[in-house]
Amino acid sequence: MMNNQTTDNRIKILIKKISSLKVWALGSLLWALSSSPAFAGEASTLDTGDTAWILVATALVLFMTLPGLALFYGGLVRTKNVLSVLLQCFAISGIVTILWLAVGYSIAFSDGNAFTGGLSKMFFAGITQDSLSGTIPESLFALFQMTFAIITPALIIGSFAERMKFSAILLFSSLWLIVVYCPIAHWVWGGGWLQKMGLLDFAGGTVVHITAGVASLVVALTLGKRDGFPQTAMPPHNMTMTVTGAGMLWIGWFGFNGGSALAANGDAAMAMLVTHISAAAGAMTWMFYEWKKFGKPTALGMVTGMVAGLGTITPASGFIGPAGALVIGIIAGIICFNAVLYMKTVLHVDDSLDVFPVHGIGGITGTMLAGVFASTGLGIFSGQGFAAGIDSMSSQLYVQAIGVAATVGYTAVATFLILKVVNVITTLRVCKECEIEGLDVYNHSEQGYILN
Repeated sequence: MMNNQTTDNRIKILIKKISSLKVWALGSLLWALSSSPAFAGEASTLDTGDTAWILVATALVLFMTLPGLALFYGGLVRTKNVLSVLLQCFAISGIVTILWLAVGYSIAFSDGNAFTGGLSKMFFAGITQDSLSGTIPESLFALFQMTFAIITPALIIGSFAERMKFSAILLFSSLWLIVVYCPIAHWVWGGGWLQKMGLLDFAGGTVVHITAGVASLVVALTLGKRDGFPQTAMPPHNMTMTVTGAGMLWIGWFGFNGGSALAANGDAAMAMLVTHISAAAGAMTWMFYEWKKFGKPTALGMVTGMVAGLGTITPASGFIGPAGALVIGIIAGIICFNAVLYMKTVLHVDDSLDVFPVHGIGGITGTMLAGVFASTGLGIFSGQGFAAGIDSMSSQLYVQAIGVAATVGYTAVATFLILKVVNVITTLRVCKECEIEGLDVYNHSEQGYILN
């Protein structure tokens, strides 16, 4: 009797130990699974391939401003103003970098409300070498976005070239970055209201091109025409410089659009492919259009068409296919060509280097066409689908139109108010005698060219 009872007790103890071992093993397995990114769905791990690509893309986007845009714009102005344009690009790169560190990144990409981020990431607070944004270091994400913040106000240089005071340029660019660029970047990319609506803007049709283009139109109208415009011809002083800068822009745009995938994947590859196709289509369309209309193709026309194709494809680059990119490039060449002619010859608006008709009109056109060619039901012209929760082209186009209208309206009003504030602090425009002398000497006491 005692032996049987002892045996039973030992069996019960053994069963309990086995059960405990099973529970421990099962618990360990579940903990291991829950700790993995695939199971958790929230945890992120560094991807070295993605990181390496965005490091390259970041350098390419900065290369677009320095020296790409600087040379492109520098060649388009007259000899007496070339150095001023180069210096403006450098100065904006410097001051935007500091402002992006201090407050810009936080306004654009920290948690806030539907219209603006907060101030929790001022001076990159909380960003360490180990903190991540998706699969890349957050420090790299902040730097990549900084290069976008640099080139956007730099684009506006083309509207006030040859007639704006250097002090006014620095103050205007600083205020414009904080008041216009950063909030709209939050709307579209930082979790704001347009992103939640489903706006398709892969790399900056609204955030970069519409804002810069509309601001340029407002600046040009506020400043008034250059002395002698439009009666006096003001041809580019160095097309070799301009074509060189244009080539750098074309190459750099691969980082601009391809890098906006924020990963080394098929989206990045497709964005680069459609970017190249649209640039080529825009350049050739403009060339043949100009050839037919005026009898000869020009280098200026071809590189302007290239930029039009690049700016127009930017918002759509992550959502469309190659055939759609071809159509967008052709449309960009036609629409922007006629917009430039209309601005110059009919309206006589002195947007010195055609920023609004190329970037503004191109950005608006591309943002709307993204809502068309993202469709999966267009056969060979099909794209990758509409935004999540949107199931029809009409619904997507409605969202695109809201995004365009909001960006145009806010940018126009805010830019005008900023110009008025700047004009109170320091006058916007140089004197007539200074303009005739040239900004190289007036603003900087230097010359771009010294002939011995």
